[in-house]
Amino acid sequence: MDFVIFGAQGIALGAYKAFHNLYPRRSVRCFLVSEPEKNPPALEGIAVLGLPDFAEGLSQEKKDNTEILIAVPENVMSDVESILKSYGFYYHARLTSSRWAKLMGYHYVCGKKYIPLSVLPVGCHKPAIKIFMAKFYKDKPLTGTYVLPGWVEPIQVGASLCRERVAKLLDCDGENISDKNVNYSELTALYWIWKNCLTPQTDDEEYFGLSHYRRILELSEDDVLRLGSNQVDVVLPYPMPYEPDIEEHHKRYLADWDWQALLTALEELQPEYAKALPEILRQQYFYNYNIILARKKVLKDYCSWLFPILERMEQLSIPKGWERQDRYAGYMGETLETLYFMYHQAQLNIVHTGCRFLT
Repeated sequence: MDFVIFGAQGIALGAYKAFHNLYPRRSVRCFLVSEPEKNPPALEGIAVLGLPDFAEGLSQEKKDNTEILIAVPENVMSDVESILKSYGFYYHARLTSSRWAKLMGYHYVCGKKYIPLSVLPVGCHKPAIKIFMAKFYKDKPLTGTYVLPGWVEPIQVGASLCRERVAKLLDCDGENISDKNVNYSELTALYWIWKNCLTPQTDDEEYFGLSHYRRILELSEDDVLRLGSNQVDVVLPYPMPYEPDIEEHHKRYLADWDWQALLTALEELQPEYAKALPEILRQQYFYNYNIILARKKVLKDYCSWLFPILERMEQLSIPKGWERQDRYAGYMGETLETLYFMYHQAQLNIVHTGCRFLT
């Protein structure tokens, strides 16, 4: 059967790279998309085709001999399935976030890069961990059921900007930047964690982290035992690949003048990182979502580095940060997270796990 991947962004490209690494004899005929004008013409030398053009002229027999892997965010998979059926394609499967994580785990183990947490030996030391799940009052309710692990606690972000309450814990309590949520998104929760949890009273062996209400790090009880026993410093979601490099990714979300503001802020406050940025931008792998779990000291060091850069960037941006509401600082945070932890790959014990998408 012909093998086709539906999607042409990080999820789809990651799936292709993993399949090419694990099953080199299995060829991918093409990538399919609904809107080709919004996607690259090719990935890894393989054509990206619009579904109508691909379907035109194919007999039903050939459609029945086409296997399609749906590699897009889970909240749109149902729509993709309906579209495929309308064109006569019935042999397709969802690459869910959990399946994608397993696939990438095998891929990265083979490549000796971005090592999965799950391959580390299970120890007997269970550290204390706390992951705060950022929730916003306008978030659409989840349709599925999901029991949160005991180490996950919801926190309402942007709580100072509304009267509605969707969590007991609020990012406007204590020292905070809750009123900047329109630009910082989930990073107002990370700021709250930095200022209110990473205190001298907390144990240096504790782990703190951030996730979203729809995206959560996949951690088992065994994974928690792996943290302390293997001296893990940071757990990050598997990075997504982008073609030709991650500089193309940030261009999709950030205006040129905002990007220049970030570069200037880096050069002023962290010149060594500014020098390292061009080389990191030329590689393909990018940490999405501002999701992280780290040892207390590591997370504190990262936040102490991150937020002054974002604050200076706000001052340099056009329009300035306090004059807009477009989440641009949150997008900047993803680039800065990628820069910081790839810069420190040799100094920190960084491992990876899946990022489950809740529906």
